[in-house]
Amino acid sequence: MKSVIFDLDGTLADTSADLIAAANHCFEERGLGRPLDPIDDALTAFRGGRAMLKLGIERLDLDEDVADEDYQLLLDYYADNIDVETELYPGVISALEDLQADGWLLGVCTNKPESLALSLLERLGVLHMFGAVLGADSLPVRKPDPTHLTATVEALGGDMALTMLVGDTITDAKTARAAGVPLILVAFGPEGVGIDRLEPDVLLSHYDDMPRIAAELIGA
Repeated sequence: MKSVIFDLDGTLADTSADLIAAANHCFEERGLGRPLDPIDDALTAFRGGRAMLKLGIERLDLDEDVADEDYQLLLDYYADNIDVETELYPGVISALEDLQADGWLLGVCTNKPESLALSLLERLGVLHMFGAVLGADSLPVRKPDPTHLTATVEALGGDMALTMLVGDTITDAKTARAAGVPLILVAFGPEGVGIDRLEPDVLLSHYDDMPRIAAELIGA
């Protein structure tokens, strides 16, 4: 069956403010203030917790070991404050409903820990719309290893030949190319239309266009 697989952070929802807040909490606990900016550092936020900690460490000239020492604190704080500012991008729910009505299987393949991904999707009210959710710790590998994507499709009962990936970063681009599936990148993330430099098959400007794009890419 045909399937659409989505990344989560920066693709389905703007999670950057809550991610940055979690990283800043770690530095505040050390009495070092808030070195990260929720707007200027949004792209780093979508690269994960360790990337945020490392950026703060560089700015504060701290020992690199701080990232390992504070990573669990970041995860714990984020788990408790996962949807303070986070919102789905405009049109997501309608697009998911229309895709399902058109016979598409929907899944999430994210480098966010699985428990956090499930928690966030539930709080955002869309978990029930996805037949499979695989996170960073669901398998021994994660994106950009294509096995992460193929396992998500297998869990859905989908067909890789009838699958596309929707994402927002070079990690998603590498994953789609390695798996040999069409790539859709969103144009409303931190890079805006500049993400087109990664040469996706389609640049998605608004989720209202998603059902039409899916039908055009894979008309089965």
